Amino acid sequence: MRVLLINPSYPISETPSPPLGPAFLAAALEEAGVEVKLLDFVVFPYDKPSLEAELADFAPDMAGLTSVTMNFENAAAVLKDIKAIDPDIKTVMGGPHVTFLARQVLDENPALDFVAVGEGEKTLVELSEAVDSGRIPRDVPGLFYRDGAGIRDSGKREFADLNSLPMPARHLLPLGRYRALGMPVSMTTSRGCPFQCIFCAGRKMVGAKFRRRDPVRVVDELEYLDSLDFHQINIADDLFTANKSHCLAICREITRRNLAPRWTSFARVDTVSPEILDAMKSAGCSAVSFGVESANRDILAAIRKKISIPQVEAAIEMCREAGVIPHVSFVLGLPGETPGTLKETLDFGEKIKKMGASHGFHVLAPFPGTEAREEAGRRYDIEILTSDWSRYDANRAVTRTPLVGPETLNEIIVEWEEKFDEWLGKIKKRRDSGEADEEEAWPLSRLEHTVVIYDMMMKRVLEKNGTWAEENGGFSEKTALEKLEERIRPFLDADPDQLRRTLTFSLEKNYLRFSRENGRVRCRWVDYL
Repeated sequence: MRVLLINPSYPISETPSPPLGPAFLAAALEEAGVEVKLLDFVVFPYDKPSLEAELADFAPDMAGLTSVTMNFENAAAVLKDIKAIDPDIKTVMGGPHVTFLARQVLDENPALDFVAVGEGEKTLVELSEAVDSGRIPRDVPGLFYRDGAGIRDSGKREFADLNSLPMPARHLLPLGRYRALGMPVSMTTSRGCPFQCIFCAGRKMVGAKFRRRDPVRVVDELEYLDSLDFHQINIADDLFTANKSHCLAICREITRRNLAPRWTSFARVDTVSPEILDAMKSAGCSAVSFGVESANRDILAAIRKKISIPQVEAAIEMCREAGVIPHVSFVLGLPGETPGTLKETLDFGEKIKKMGASHGFHVLAPFPGTEAREEAGRRYDIEILTSDWSRYDANRAVTRTPLVGPETLNEIIVEWEEKFDEWLGKIKKRRDSGEADEEEAWPLSRLEHTVVIYDMMMKRVLEKNGTWAEENGGFSEKTALEKLEERIRPFLDADPDQLRRTLTFSLEKNYLRFSRENGRVRCRWVDYL
C-alpha cells in the first residue's frame, strides 16, 4: 500500500513552518506498514507535469491532502489534476476547512473520494487498510464519503491519546528548504482548548479537553529540533500555558538537560504568572504571543474572550520582568466594532508598544466551523461579504459591521503595512550608510534573504542553471560562486549585492552545497536534514 501526502501551496508571507499535520499522518501510516511519500508545494513550485512524473514514479494507491480555508482552492485544483492523471487513485482531504464543510466539499468536488474530519492519524491508517482491501470504509469513524445513495457520514471518532502517536515523520519533509528560507520549525506538546472564542474553530477541531504529551518525549523532540539549526522553534499548541504543571514540567526537563534551545509559544494573559514566565525564560523561551483581539471590554465580552485590559497590561509587565518578549495580536472587525472601538484598540497598541510589547493586526475571517460564521447575522450583526476562500487570509476584510465597512478595515491594514515598510526603509538607509550594526539590520537582512531564496526555489534556478562544465584550472568555491551568480542573476529580481550576500550566507550555513562529478560542477539545495 502506497500513500502520497501533499501539502498544497501557501503564501510565504504567512511564515509557514514545515507542515506538522502531514508529518503526523505520515508517521502513523509508516508505523502501520504503509509506504509514504510527501510532496510539499509550499517550498517546491507546483505544476501538473511535475505531479504527473511523481505519480508515475511512486504509483500511489491513495493521495491525501490537507488544507486550511485560504489554500483550499489550491488543494482542490491538485485533487482535480490527480484524478485527471490517474482516476484509479483514491483521494482524501483533511484539515479544518473540510472538517466543517464535508458534505459541501464532497458535493462540489467530484475528484474527492473521502473527507477525514477532525484529527486524522487513526482515520487515515484505517482508511488505507480499507482501500488496500477494496472495501467501503463504513466501519472507519471520522469519514464522509460517497456511495450509490449519496454522501455518508461514518460517525464521530474519539480523540486519540497523544502519547500513542509516533513522532512526526520529519525525515519525509524538505526541512532544509524551510531552514534556508529562515522559517521556524514547529512542534506541539498538547492538543485541546477549553476556551470558547467565537472566531476560532480549534475547540471543535481538537476538543475542549486538554490532552498533554509526556514531557520527556516532548523534550526529546525539542532536543532533536534544536540540533537542526533552525533560528527558532515554535511550540504551536493552541495554548501552551493552559496547564501549569504541564508547562513547568517541560521547562524543568529542558533545564535539567542543560539544553539551550530558542523557542516561542502561545499563551493567554490570564494563564501566565511570574513563576511560569521565569521557568519559560530559563528553558529558552524568547517570546510569547498573546491573542488579545480588542481593547474594548464590550467586544471582549461579545467574543467570549474572558480577559480584561488590566490583565493584558499585567501580563506584559510580567514578561518584561522575566526577560521574555511579549507579542500581542488584535482582530479588527469583531462584533460590535465601531470607529470608536477601532480607535480604542489602535491607541492601546501604541500604549503597549511603549511598555515593550510588539503587536500586530488581522481582520476578522469567519472561517467555517466558527460561531462567528454560523451565527454571523442572527446573533452578531456581522455581514459576510464573500465566500471566496482565497480571500480568507485575515489580511483583507471579508465582513462588515453596521458601523464599520471593509474599506475602513482595509485602510487600517494598509496603513500598518506602510508603517512597517517605512521602518524597514529606515533600517536600510542606516545599514547602507554603515550606521546600523548587524542586530539592528537583521530584520531587513532576513527579509531580503527570504525573498531571494523563495524566488530561486519557485523559479527552479538551481535545477535549470546550477550545473555547468568544470573549467580548466581546477575548482574553488570562490570561482564557483561567481559562476553560479552569473548564471542565475538574469532570472531573479534581486540586485547583484543582495544576491551575492544571499548566496554567500547560504553556502556558509550549508543551505546550498557545491559538488563535482564527471567534470561538472553542481549547486543544489540541501533539502533533507
